[in-house]
Parts: sequence; C-alpha cells; structure tokens
Amino acid sequence: MILFVTLVVMSLGAELLSNDKPLIAQYEGKWYVPIIQNVPETAFGGDFDSPTDFLDPFIVQQFSKPGNFAIFPPNRSHHRTLNYFAKSPNPAAPSSENWLGTDDRGRDVFARLLYGFRVSILFGLALTVTGVLLGIITGAIQGFYGGKTDLVAQRLIEIWSSMPELYLLIILSAVLSPSVWMLLLLLSLFGWIGLSDYVRAEFLRNRQLDYVRAARALGLSNWQIIWRHILPNSLTPVVTFLPFRMSAAILSLTSLDFLGLGVPPDTPSLGEMLLQGKNNLDAWWISLSTFTVLVVTLLLLTFMGDALRDALDPRKEANP
Repeated sequence: MILFVTLVVMSLGAELLSNDKPLIAQYEGKWYVPIIQNVPETAFGGDFDSPTDFLDPFIVQQFSKPGNFAIFPPNRSHHRTLNYFAKSPNPAAPSSENWLGTDDRGRDVFARLLYGFRVSILFGLALTVTGVLLGIITGAIQGFYGGKTDLVAQRLIEIWSSMPELYLLIILSAVLSPSVWMLLLLLSLFGWIGLSDYVRAEFLRNRQLDYVRAARALGLSNWQIIWRHILPNSLTPVVTFLPFRMSAAILSLTSLDFLGLGVPPDTPSLGEMLLQGKNNLDAWWISLSTFTVLVVTLLLLTFMGDALRDALDPRKEANP
C-alpha cells in the first residue's frame, strides 16, 4: 500500500517530474515560471511570439550565458513533447535524454507511462467509486425489502446484464467522439451488477438478526435501520473487493485503448503504449516498460486486496 500510494502521489505531480518547460527560469534579471505560464520566444531573444520551445538549441544556448539559468524537472519531456532536434530516428532506444526511449512519433516513453499511469489510476478510482455506490444502493434495496421488490429487481438486472457491452462501446465510438467521460459513463452502467449481488446477500442475512428486530421495536424508520445498523455490518465484501474492482477497471481501460475504443489519441494511455509495442516489435523498450508498469500496478492492487480480505475474515484468529 505504501508503494502504491507513493506511485500515485508521484503521478499526481507528473508535471513537476516530467515536463519540457522549466520549473523556474531567470533571463537577463527577469524571473519566469514557464511551467504555469506561456512565455513567448521573444522574451528570451527569439524572433517569434509563439510559446518557447525549450528544447530548441538556440534557447538552450541563451540560457547557457552567464547570469541566465533554468531549472528543469528531472525528465525534460512532456507526454506531448516532440523533439524535432533529436539525433536518432524514432523509435529511439533508451538514452540519457530519453530514459526509456521514444515511441514511433518521437514522444518520450517515460513521460507517456507516467501520465498514462495517472489517467489509469484516476479512471479506475472513479469507476470503482461509481460502481460501489450503485451496487450498494441497488443491493440494499433488494436485500432489505425482499419479496416482490427483490424478485422484480433481479429480473431487471438479469435483462440489463445480458446487454452486449462491447457492441455498445463500438456503436457509441462510431457515433460519438471518444472521451474518458463517455467510457466512464458506459462502464459505470454495467460495473455495479456484480457487487450488488454481494450487498443483497448481506442485507438478506442481516435483516433477520436480533439487533434489527430490536431497532424496529424501538420505532426506527427503514432508512435509520439501513444506515445505522445493516449497512455498516454489510460492507465487508465491499471493502474486500475494492482493490480487485479497481484492477478490473484499469484492465478494462487498457483493453479498450489497445483496441482503439478508449480515450482520444492524444491522451496518454497504457493500452495505446501496448499497441505501439505490438506495432513496433523491434522497439522492445516500449512493450517491456509498459508491461512492467501494468503488471506492478495490478500486483500491488491484488496484494492490497488479499490483505484486506485476510484482515476482515472472522475465521482467522488474531496473531498474538
């Protein structure tokens, strides 16, 4: 968990770790913060009013003069950076300038992986939270009321779960422009079904216990009984499955991006990197680095899920 949180925090500050703009710069006595402001090239002795390309040899030479300096992030590449002054053809092998090499368009692989990891984590977290909320609501309603409510809801869920999710993605990708929000919305419509079954089973079991009957005898409303008594005692499967659901969400996004049905082309993505590795088998660094990031991420989430499951298992005795 410590390692996973560290990686997530690093990805959230990706602009401070991998960027083609300096964090801070001084030129002829004036201070600039290019990472948060677009500074024209004319401010540094250039001829154009367009944003400065800090990889341009002329700009590099300007900052090498006495009294001028620029502090760059550790990796001097953004996920959109195209180094027009590179000496090696693309895809280029790992070097001191590009730690993990470049892809077939000349973009830095390390930067693409760092920003793509952030997109995958945030997408997986959003999809997990949405699916958990929908699963808890539907499962709680079915399990608490039971009877005809449970019967009708189960039949509706069976019909809804039989919808071809992949075909819907293909149709929507052809009609609408692909985006992260569209993927999140569509996957959220189906991501809650599995979890609702566990919540429903827990509610069906807990609603018959003595503490629930005592709460009814005290005159508590259905909402109070659900919120105060049954729900806190039914969250064990929800908490246990959180890391596994997040792993499934990351895999779903990666698979869709690999098939070309995911995020827009300019968005950094692990699936798009895997596709590039498949199309450029001689550029082994693309496939190897992307595969490593994906495997390590899923392993960390799996280990966290196993630990949660063991910690919440009442059959395991506490170690003195």
